Amino acid sequence: MNDNSDHRKVFGSGGGGTGARLQGLIERAELHSRAEQLVMSAIPDGLAPGTRFVSYREGELVLSTDNAGKATQLRFRQHEIMAALRQHEPFQYAWKVRIKVSPPRFRHTRKPEKAPLSNENARLLKEEAGHTKDKALREVLEKLASHVRD
Repeated sequence: MNDNSDHRKVFGSGGGGTGARLQGLIERAELHSRAEQLVMSAIPDGLAPGTRFVSYREGELVLSTDNAGKATQLRFRQHEIMAALRQHEPFQYAWKVRIKVSPPRFRHTRKPEKAPLSNENARLLKEEAGHTKDKALREVLEKLASHVRD
């Protein structure tokens, strides 16, 4: 089997077919980018972060947002958004908005910060440890009391 013929099957014949497909994809991406800019300019400022333009086909505009609360607000203001979009030629026949909720895949969670133990609470723990008869509990209370903030 000829390695060169396998290469052509995967990447095209080299006769311009692949280049034409690539050029078509680039043109569609640029068109999508321009449409996204128009849509995002029509969305109120407080709702724009976390909202994405997904598609526009046959008069139906599809948006995606990161939470249900924002989706509800977008639905409530959809007539205002549509009126602003209809001012632009590509969206003059827009008649429907569909809003999807797509939560972010990854959330950066902060580790909870432990509140330092005050001197007063440490004193109370030591005092309580002195009054207890259970040796294991006394050791635990004394260990807790040693975690005093400086």
